[in-house]
Parts: sequence; structure tokens; C-alpha cells
Amino acid sequence: MVLSYREALNQAMREEMRRDRRVFLIGEEVGYYQGAFKVSKGFVEEFGPERVLDTPIAEAGFTGLAIGAAMAGLHPIVELMTFNFSILAMDQIVNNAAKIRYMSGGQLSIPLVIRGPGSAAHGLGAQHSQSLEAWFCHVPGLTVIAPATPHDAKGLLKSAIRDRNPVIFIESQLLYGTKGEVAEVEYTVPIGKAEVKREGTDVTIVAYSKMLLLALEAADELARSGIHAEVIDPRTLKPFDLSTVVASVKKTGRMVIVEEGWRFCGLGAQIVDSVSSQAFDYLDAPIVRVTGEEVPMPYSRPLEDAAIPDKARIIAAVNSVTGRG
Repeated sequence: MVLSYREALNQAMREEMRRDRRVFLIGEEVGYYQGAFKVSKGFVEEFGPERVLDTPIAEAGFTGLAIGAAMAGLHPIVELMTFNFSILAMDQIVNNAAKIRYMSGGQLSIPLVIRGPGSAAHGLGAQHSQSLEAWFCHVPGLTVIAPATPHDAKGLLKSAIRDRNPVIFIESQLLYGTKGEVAEVEYTVPIGKAEVKREGTDVTIVAYSKMLLLALEAADELARSGIHAEVIDPRTLKPFDLSTVVASVKKTGRMVIVEEGWRFCGLGAQIVDSVSSQAFDYLDAPIVRVTGEEVPMPYSRPLEDAAIPDKARIIAAVNSVTGRG
């Protein structure tokens, strides 16, 4: 069946809350308002206010509450109105959620999902348009997921809810209305497994979240000029499925990484380091990164468009590594 990204997330949480009474949803306006992006539509009516908890605007407070609930054996899902607000809860996420299992000698688990929208979304300004996934990937103890399609969003969210460790689950704000095929049968998508979204022989493109859709568009256009790009969606950013990417690079000999975040210390830099350590002798050209500009995100739509990767920049990068640029 065809579902929107928003509907796929809704279905994943609904199924898991029906399956396991320990699962509950907490966050700003998740109940009677049905979520800032309507992901929790119909939840309070089905599960009641005891399992769908509206909170004050206090990210550190309700994230800490959820961590405590996880320590006590519940399975909280924290919805952040935007991942930009996770900055207010970073002490709870980094010093508690990520470390309690280690500091308790494995006596305590934190089965917790922190999810919500991230990255730019058409004129929301510098404080509401940031791609912060590299921050979370840097922290031992956190799993980081950024799905691009409704199928992957549903399957990975179900896997995240069932996991015994804290999961950061980032949803691009511009993906909620996108649609795709979602299986009607029960399924999960494994955490830590990338997927080749398009087969190719000339260059490997690695892209995640909404950048994947741009990469696939670029690959379609490149194919018309005789360049066949293999497009890989990591889906899980940490742990990162290096083996799938390395196998592709050994086949194509060239690589382009597309990420919306800032270049310096960005996720792509780690991917370059990891791939180079295992496949350097197979590379026929330097790895090229296509990233967001090193600026706070502009409010102006034309300036915002200039600050984030687009199809033309991806095509130019591919042309440069294949000798067409």
C-alpha cells in the first residue's frame, strides 16, 4: 500500500503501542494537538492520556523523565517538536541516556527513542533548520537513524522501539508528505544495515534522509548522459554499514557523499576516513563531499536554497570524479 512518511511513522508507533503496553509517547502537543506534524494523529483517542502525554515546553525535563521511565522498565518514545530543541536536552541525552548502561555495569538498560523533525524546511530560520546528526553520532552509547522513505521509516522505527538502547531517530521536515510503498504485512528493517537504492557501475553516491531523494534524481539525469551511479542509503548513521559502501566503492572506483549538514567535522568526513582505510587502493579519484554551506541557515528562501545541496551540485561532483567536470 502507498503511505506518506507521516502515516508510516504513525502506523509504526501505533502497532508497537498495541503490541507492548510498556511503550508510551511523550512530548509537546503529541496528544490533543496530535503532534506538531500530525504524526500522532488519533493516538490520545486510542491509547488515552496515560500513554500519550502532553508536556510543557521543557525538553530537558521531559527527556529526563523518559530516561527515568526507561530505567524503570518502560519503553518511552520522546517526540521533539524539532531536533533543534534537542540542544536543550543534551545533558540528559549525552550524560544520562548514552552513559547509564555503561556506568551501571550493564545493570540498567535505556530502551528509549528520541524522534522528531530535523534539517531545513523552507524559511524556518537559523535556529530551526539545523542538521545535528553528526553531534549524536559522536557520542558512544547512542544509535542514530535517519530514514528517507516511508518503508524504511516504519520498519526502522519499529526496530528502534524494540531496541534495548537509546536511539536518536531523525525525520526530515520535508519528508513528512512524501509517499511510497509500505508492506501491509508485519515487518521491521534491521538497524545498522544500508541499502543499495539504485545499482550502478561508474560512481558510488552515499546520501541519507532527504538528500537521498536528490541523489536519486541526479542519478536519473546522469544515466541519460551515460554515467551509471550506484546510490546507497545508509539509513542507520551509527552504527554505519561500512561493508556495503566499501563493496560498492571497490566496484565503481569513485565516490560522492551528499549531506545537508555543515562540512567541518561533518558525518561525511568520517565516511571518507572509514572508506579510505579499507578501499584506498580501489579509488580512481579523490572522494568528493557535497555538503551544506558553513553558515547559519538563512531565512530567505533563495539564500536557504543556496546553502543546502541541490541536484546540480551532486551532478557536478559526479562529473568531477568521473572526469567529465
